[in-house]
Amino acid sequence: MAITRNDPGVSTDSDAQAAAAAGPSARGRKGGLVAGALGLGLLSGVLATLAFPPFGLWPLIFVAFVPMVVGTHWLAPPRWGKAVIGVGIGTFIAGQLSAGLAEGQVAAVFQLMPLFFALIFMGVAFRTQGFHARTHYRWLALTTPLAWVAVDFIRASGSGVFNALGGTWAMPQYALFRIPTFLQPISIFGLYGLELLVLVINFAIGTLVVRRLHGLPFPRVMPAVVAGIVVAWTLLGFALMGSPARGDRTVRVAAIQTGTDDPAPASVRAQRFARDVAQTRAAASQGARLAVWNEVGLDFDPRVEHTDELKALARESNIHIAIGYGFTDSKARHHNEVVMLSPDGTFSQPYGKDHPGTFAGDYSDTQGTYPVKHTDFGVIGSVICYDMDFTDTARKMTRNGARLIAAPSNDVKAIAETHYTHLVFRSIENRVPTVKADEGYDSAIIDQWGRIENVTANPSGIAQRTLIADVTLGSGKSPFVSLGDWFGWIAVAGVLAAIVLSRASVRRNRG
Repeated sequence: MAITRNDPGVSTDSDAQAAAAAGPSARGRKGGLVAGALGLGLLSGVLATLAFPPFGLWPLIFVAFVPMVVGTHWLAPPRWGKAVIGVGIGTFIAGQLSAGLAEGQVAAVFQLMPLFFALIFMGVAFRTQGFHARTHYRWLALTTPLAWVAVDFIRASGSGVFNALGGTWAMPQYALFRIPTFLQPISIFGLYGLELLVLVINFAIGTLVVRRLHGLPFPRVMPAVVAGIVVAWTLLGFALMGSPARGDRTVRVAAIQTGTDDPAPASVRAQRFARDVAQTRAAASQGARLAVWNEVGLDFDPRVEHTDELKALARESNIHIAIGYGFTDSKARHHNEVVMLSPDGTFSQPYGKDHPGTFAGDYSDTQGTYPVKHTDFGVIGSVICYDMDFTDTARKMTRNGARLIAAPSNDVKAIAETHYTHLVFRSIENRVPTVKADEGYDSAIIDQWGRIENVTANPSGIAQRTLIADVTLGSGKSPFVSLGDWFGWIAVAGVLAAIVLSRASVRRNRG
């Protein structure tokens, strides 16, 4: 017995295939259906891209993937659904990564990263059309979102080959950086808890549309459960949103953005160093106690060269300086590091970049330790550029006692309006303020609740800026700091359970 819109019965795999094609296939040729379904997948990728800067239409992220769901489970002929998902997710990831990869002049194989992700998600979606048709789409709102979160969690694990897969770039929840109150529960559930919520909302709406188009009854429980979770998450966000309390220690910080290009020419090196010094003096005259310089801003070890000049700057200005530098030593070891210099002339242990972007020619042979610097106003940790796109480095710094994190970076202008937004999430997760100082495109100061206290984003070209703001030192206390990305493991376990359920469904159907 074949499934029609008015007959939701299920008996065989061929019936499940008929369910996916019965209504639409009667109105056109298979080629037209494929084109229409793929077009809906493309539309989802475009809508998700519009939710991010520079467009900033963030409410779209809650509905952006609905067309992809409809195209996969109603319009696409049998076995074409995975291609619709590949187009939708691949287009979204291309919108997030392609411009930055191209401007960074990475190897061609890495510029194909959106295609690789499209193929990965096509593999994840293999045979899901039949399963969801057999089960009348009861599990559609949960299983695919779980699989998506599990893939993102694994590829952002930050070790080995996964380090080259973009970290947490191109995750839909980053579109919500402008509404920190809604983000507060990530201090408990982490980045992946919020991602699952965003995707479940999309797929729940898509499920309602698909069931309606197939003539299936309107589900009552699923919409109520999803709505209840959204309300609970929102109320929890309001409950967790904080503000500085009386007696909390506040410090004035500065992000030094010199607006100079790559320091290879000697004239540029000298200009950059002079600007770092002058802007730091100016910030100190306005009361700043910490100045953060950009990633690889110096091409020498400040503990070896220009040391007396730097110590005099810190002492005379009574300011702590987070100095980013990079060079290759006599043993051919690559250094991409940050060292803290205090007014008393002491240097901290250097921190080596934890996640170097080797795919973009960035190297660090000294990573693996997470030193913090004790100052007279609090404990400071560091992350460097690509580190802020992973959840582990800032967490390790916080566990070691950091209550403020300096984040030197060296971005390309293609990501000037998006990269600093990742620190909104790192700040909330770890309950610490962050200070991002870039070479010339995007610098920001963010408090421990994810509120952007000061920011400059210059996608049109490099610019010289000094950002100053007062921030309250963070508590460094949250379930996320203690438990890490526990929700990512929940997603992986959920996918394994879904696979078992699917297999059992197939066996029962064949029986």
